[in-house]
Amino acid sequence: MAVIRVNSLIKRFGNFTALNGVNLEVNKGEIYGFIGPNGAGKTTTIRIILGILKATQGEVKIFGKDAWKDAVEIHKNLAYVPGDVNLWPNLTGGEVIDLFVKLRGSNNKNRREELIERFDLDPSKKCRAYSKGNRQKVALIAAFASDADLYILDEPTSGLDPLMERVFQECVMEAKEEGKSVLLSSHILSEVEKLCDKVSIIRQGKIIESGSLDELRHLTRTSMVIKTKETIKDLNQLKGIHDIEEKDNTLYFQVDTEELDNVMKYISQFGIIKLESAPPTLEDLFMRHYKGEVGEL
Repeated sequence: MAVIRVNSLIKRFGNFTALNGVNLEVNKGEIYGFIGPNGAGKTTTIRIILGILKATQGEVKIFGKDAWKDAVEIHKNLAYVPGDVNLWPNLTGGEVIDLFVKLRGSNNKNRREELIERFDLDPSKKCRAYSKGNRQKVALIAAFASDADLYILDEPTSGLDPLMERVFQECVMEAKEEGKSVLLSSHILSEVEKLCDKVSIIRQGKIIESGSLDELRHLTRTSMVIKTKETIKDLNQLKGIHDIEEKDNTLYFQVDTEELDNVMKYISQFGIIKLESAPPTLEDLFMRHYKGEVGEL
């Protein structure tokens, strides 16, 4: 069953169309990556899913319920972490965590203590004294300490150091193992690549690619480093070869993945001495869609 189903979602602000026909489906036990540059429509989509904004057109269902009309009911089984957490300055981190966990009706003290230790948070400090990273930790601990079925994480690791980012990744994988669903919006591509079963890329309010990483990889290119006994003739004439460079009798180039077999057969006749290949990354795919666009990723 789809935990999140977004059909033909349109959101307009006056004359500006922020979302133009967005479709998303997140299933039970799935980690779904939602990526795109700032201003592409990620946060607007998430706010509609959360019932904070009302869609102009289209249908958004969470747990089979209407995201706008049944928001209160939906939020009993949902945990949300935004990219910039604002907390009550006079409460301690521990008090905020307790408040959020109680709001969701769960009260697992052991889980709370374990997460505070893993995220290395001092819960006795007032929130006004926390750095951005520590505020982020409070929200993440509160989310993972509550027994939610769906986690919506919008740039959740902004401000975290690499060590804490690893702890976050472990928590996400543990949630998946328990059959929970995660919608992860991020522009840290390595994070998405490590965690997600499926990915959607959004650009200017439209989903331009969706699928598992393996399904999307046919759109990217494999990087090759090759050294041969004889000089390779007419390499640039082969189909699917890009960006050839030669340095110290070694060739560096990229190959469209679907042409890899033909290219390797051709090259092997020149006597391979050295061969390195690197699989295409999500970053390659992303950059191919955003090439020539100015602005932050």
